[in-house]
Amino acid sequence: MDRIAELLEAAEAEAVWGYETSASPAVAESLKLASRRIGGGVVLAMPDDVTNYWSKALGFGFASPVTLDLVEEITDFYRTHGVRLATLQFAPSVLPRDWESIAAKTGLTAGGTWLKLARLAGLVESADTDLRIGQVPVEQAEEWATTLTRGFGMPADTLVPMISAVVGRPGFTAYGAWDGDTMVGAASLAIHDQVASFAGAAVLPAYRGRGAQSALLAARARQASAEGAKWLSAETGKPADGEQNSSLNNMLRTGFEIRYARQNWIWRADD
Repeated sequence: MDRIAELLEAAEAEAVWGYETSASPAVAESLKLASRRIGGGVVLAMPDDVTNYWSKALGFGFASPVTLDLVEEITDFYRTHGVRLATLQFAPSVLPRDWESIAAKTGLTAGGTWLKLARLAGLVESADTDLRIGQVPVEQAEEWATTLTRGFGMPADTLVPMISAVVGRPGFTAYGAWDGDTMVGAASLAIHDQVASFAGAAVLPAYRGRGAQSALLAARARQASAEGAKWLSAETGKPADGEQNSSLNNMLRTGFEIRYARQNWIWRADD
């Protein structure tokens, strides 16, 4: 069993769980949010998500094996909650020998690939920046969530009420980058069982190239070390051949290493 992969996957699963389960009952109802813990992992649903990001299942294969029954239970959950498309994520070390057969039987198809990165906790060097970097108080949660969603190109009007609710949650810290009084970058840190998960960071397009991403990495690394985390963890998309991923480049420059590539598996509801 890959203990490091288990820690990294669990930390990511808990971070995503926090984003989607902290909302008020009214917000959860308006977004039709649903969540469930199955087989040691988490299954999360947002049926009307236009980004195809928030309906996802991950963290499996460590508490119990990945089996046909498990995948069918996950996909049944999505059918029940009216989800049309969901992403299932498994560390490569937990996939069984008959995975291709399981994927075929449950209608899963290969999607994009994410890279899981990690490094031992410690100080991270930061590029110089003229932006102010700091933790975000609860009273600025909505501004932080708006900046994060806009930075990722996601619809702020629907997602801000959900995402803003995570600010102030135990084990979660929101960070911002400010140009004067204007928040122009947003990032988060979620600590779970020895792992500090760098659970999302984005900078508004007009303010990129000024060192915000690097400075946000460094600030979160300092907090993780101060709180006794052993590992720093993050994930980002694998760039296509000949293309660059600036987030990946920033993390590699600051000591993160690619632990493994993780295939996304896409489930679509029957038409």
